Amino acid sequence: MPLPPPPAKRGAQLSPEVIDLSTRRAKARPQTSKTPALTQPPVLPRSIEPEAAVVNARPTPIGRAPQESEARSAREPRPTNGKVQAAAQAAPRRKPRTGGPTRLFVLDTNVLLHDPMALFRFEEHDIFLPMIVLEELDAHKKGMTEVARNGRQTSRMLDALAGVKGADMTQGLELVSTGHVHAGGKLYFQTTPLDVSMPAALPPGKADNQILGVVAALEKQHAPREVVLVSKDINMRVKARALGLTAEDYQNDKTLEDGDLLYSGVLQLPSDFWTRQSKTIESWQSGSSTFYRVSGPAVASLYINQFVYFEAPGEPSLYARVTEIRDKTAVLKTLKDYTHLKNGVWGVTARNREQNFALNLLMDPEVDFVTLAGTAGTGKTLLALASGLTQVLDDRRYTEIIMTRATVSVGEDIGFLPGTEEEKMGPWMGALDDNLEFLAKGDASGAGEWGRAATNELMRSRIKIKSMNFMRGRTFMNKWIIIDEAQNLTPKQMKTLITRAGPGTKIICMGNLAQIDTPYLTEGSSGMTYAVDRFKGWPHGGHVTLARGERSRLADFASEVL
Repeated sequence: MPLPPPPAKRGAQLSPEVIDLSTRRAKARPQTSKTPALTQPPVLPRSIEPEAAVVNARPTPIGRAPQESEARSAREPRPTNGKVQAAAQAAPRRKPRTGGPTRLFVLDTNVLLHDPMALFRFEEHDIFLPMIVLEELDAHKKGMTEVARNGRQTSRMLDALAGVKGADMTQGLELVSTGHVHAGGKLYFQTTPLDVSMPAALPPGKADNQILGVVAALEKQHAPREVVLVSKDINMRVKARALGLTAEDYQNDKTLEDGDLLYSGVLQLPSDFWTRQSKTIESWQSGSSTFYRVSGPAVASLYINQFVYFEAPGEPSLYARVTEIRDKTAVLKTLKDYTHLKNGVWGVTARNREQNFALNLLMDPEVDFVTLAGTAGTGKTLLALASGLTQVLDDRRYTEIIMTRATVSVGEDIGFLPGTEEEKMGPWMGALDDNLEFLAKGDASGAGEWGRAATNELMRSRIKIKSMNFMRGRTFMNKWIIIDEAQNLTPKQMKTLITRAGPGTKIICMGNLAQIDTPYLTEGSSGMTYAVDRFKGWPHGGHVTLARGERSRLADFASEVL
């Protein structure tokens, strides 16, 4: 029976005449459906495709007008059973496919040893693993190196894919079955012999040549589908192209394709900046800093904690940092001038514009992560040490300085080093000793021999040298952490180090992307490039690329011409 109409006033009661009238109307209305008028069909989740759901809609009988419930049922079809609805609610949305033909990628062993997650990086395309790849994975899984760990991780992932209920290796394993929703393709293994025919010049016993033979056989078997070999080995890609096969490098690990596109942290304002902003600019004073609220097309290219500067003959210069971006406006805050002697940091003053930018980041307690990039002699280590000593010994903002670096040698390895952890790291910390000697000499210039010795001892008592091998699981609280030679770190190592930071800790990463000594690491795949790209725009992080060398005229000239 339908409900009576709602009351006209709050708290009013319906009269018996109104209730009897609605009852008589309900009895006089013909019943055209057994479904109660108040019953509404369940609403399908959005993940069910409307084309498939329309098939389940209840048809309207011919010659009879549909009631409201039936019309709603046709617009909002119900699922066939509860399992379909539960599966639709549990299934996450997949990344839309590109619409082009899917390709078949044959992975080399070095790709899986480089990135165990490479199996799930190819979106809707299929992956093929030759049998020799599994043999090489088994040969590399022993040991404590990064390669051995990646080999074991890959083997565990392959076992998880093969262990899914209903998985058939002859028909291909669904990569999405282990929860990686962006992987829409299948994983195929070499389960049947292939017609491999290779030139006589290539010995069949070599693993690389066997993989090339598998790629050539798959190309014939799956024509006209494109079969692509993915390998980190340059020589193997060259051999594949010489045989007429398609080969590509594994690109997913590269943050940037071109090192020149790396975020520099510094932006020069156009020459007509003040002319355009003359009518809309706002300015106010807060303490010793001046703030400017600017607008215009230049705001779209700004990031939080990015430095901007304006230099033009005959006009006042501006050196500021972006502190706020809101819609189409940005707030610029003028900088503290560390080029002046009265603002020196442990006796060190900035010698150029970029060093002044770096000191403003290093001395700001609201910035927790700083990256400094630059060529040799630009002052990265000296600025980081001077800022750290000032805030540890004078301001007492941090308890101690912890310094570490990647132990990758330039030439041949000299073998094992004796002593404790700090003694073993001593030969790698020559840059620390050189800069401490300079800082101690400048701070205790008038204190005599005893004063210099006491200052040097005090400084070294607050500096700890740690090895990266023992960093996992640690938490550093109220520490000033310096990571030197960060360009030699992988993205995984960089993540491990940064996540060690506890409350009140500041991390400074320094490096020169032109001096990468780690094998198989480039400017685009370096951990430092990865950190700079991911942290840009974060309100508590900043980056500066130091451009001008200040070590000596010899070092500057050598950096340019050699």
